Amino acid sequence: MVFSSIVFLIYFLPVFIIVYSLVPRQYKNAVILLGSILFYSWGAPKFIFVILGTTFLDFYLVRWMDKMEKRFNRRLILYLSISMNLGLLFYFKYTGFFIENVNAVLSTLFHVKEIGFTKLILPLGISFYTFETITYVVDVYRKENKPLENVWDYQLYILLFPKLIAGPIVKYHDIVDQLRDRSANDTIDDKLTGFYRFIIGLSKKVLIANQIGHQADVILTSDFHTLNSGTAWIGILAYTFQIYFDFSGYSDMAIGLGRMMGFKFNENFDNPYISQSITEYWRRWHISLTTWFRDYVFYPLSISLNKNKGSGAIKLYINLFIVFLLSGLWHGASWNYVFWGAWHGTFLIIERSFLMRAFSSAGKLFRTLFTFFIVVIGFVFFRIEKLPEAFAFIRRLFAFDFTNASIQPDKEFYIFFYIAIFFSFFVYFKKAQQIQDAVFAFNTSISSNFVRTVLSALLLILSVSFITASGFNPFIYFRF
Repeated sequence: MVFSSIVFLIYFLPVFIIVYSLVPRQYKNAVILLGSILFYSWGAPKFIFVILGTTFLDFYLVRWMDKMEKRFNRRLILYLSISMNLGLLFYFKYTGFFIENVNAVLSTLFHVKEIGFTKLILPLGISFYTFETITYVVDVYRKENKPLENVWDYQLYILLFPKLIAGPIVKYHDIVDQLRDRSANDTIDDKLTGFYRFIIGLSKKVLIANQIGHQADVILTSDFHTLNSGTAWIGILAYTFQIYFDFSGYSDMAIGLGRMMGFKFNENFDNPYISQSITEYWRRWHISLTTWFRDYVFYPLSISLNKNKGSGAIKLYINLFIVFLLSGLWHGASWNYVFWGAWHGTFLIIERSFLMRAFSSAGKLFRTLFTFFIVVIGFVFFRIEKLPEAFAFIRRLFAFDFTNASIQPDKEFYIFFYIAIFFSFFVYFKKAQQIQDAVFAFNTSISSNFVRTVLSALLLILSVSFITASGFNPFIYFRF
């Protein structure tokens, strides 16, 4: 079940909200947990038992670790918990990728018969909730927080359906107090604010991402040799805007749903396409993933590298590159994702070494366009899974061939395409930033809430109409 489906919008969400609002406070967590189990089981009934089983085991492992005094024993349990969670992630997500590459080496170098394997179905959201289980055990190991006392509260943290299958990644220390008590945030104004945020996200997903995504798919799955350069640029730009409005839309919906239940999740996107450097871009794009890698990979790796001799700058560059290779691999078990991570890691290093100084005197517009250009080229490798095909597409982008196009987008596509461009760069100017802040602000004014409610209702009706009228409603992040 996904947020932009009729089943969720018309049946699941209204029933859940009514039940959640009516039950006494002491039963609200139980309602959320049961609703989350049903939500996940709807699309992946077999895998719910995997999650419930591993979270049950992980909960008692961490409690056992917390009672230990010897550092060696605590670290042993830490490694055991992390190995179990990463082991499941590797098994489901990377086994096929690993065996495919082993087979390639064996057949090329030794002419050995290939190892047979059965392709596994990837449990929805496994990359997201695996990282959250790691934040729990690491935070407790570091003694930043005490472990939860109730196994059902831990399973609620992992299974909380607003962020279960597409994030944002919610760190344990950011939500632990809210799992125990949300009464201060569980007001009518909070529910309304959450509803508005959910509708904004739904509109971004359905009214923008879906409308330009179909054309992006047509172009990016065609024979690249038949594309002229103009069509190729339209295809990759459409995908660049599609993935932003799709993923940020899902994040908005998750934040909104959480707010309707009294949870306050951190922001996950902050207008990334107005960034003036790749460094800034990663402070604005998928913020929960970036901060997770910073806190649980970059910092520990920095400490490890600093124990060795060598230049501080070189160690920093090595650390950055490793982190972004891992970030690319996190997105998918394919070499194109690794290359995409390396692409961003390389430009982060180039920026820190000389590029930011070289561009310091360049104008804001130039820096923004250059950064956006790097991001767009990177998305070629993110979208096209086979690297030779990705490079073939790159060649079409820069072939400067503007002869008759084999694919002609219709006028309706261009309307939504220009809307996507407008909202992607809307806050480039300070006045527009003030308007956005006012739209997302927590407001208890009756008149303001009336206007927002009417507009939200209209957008909801329009979104449902578009969903029912079109069979194109992809869930881009299902593979992650």
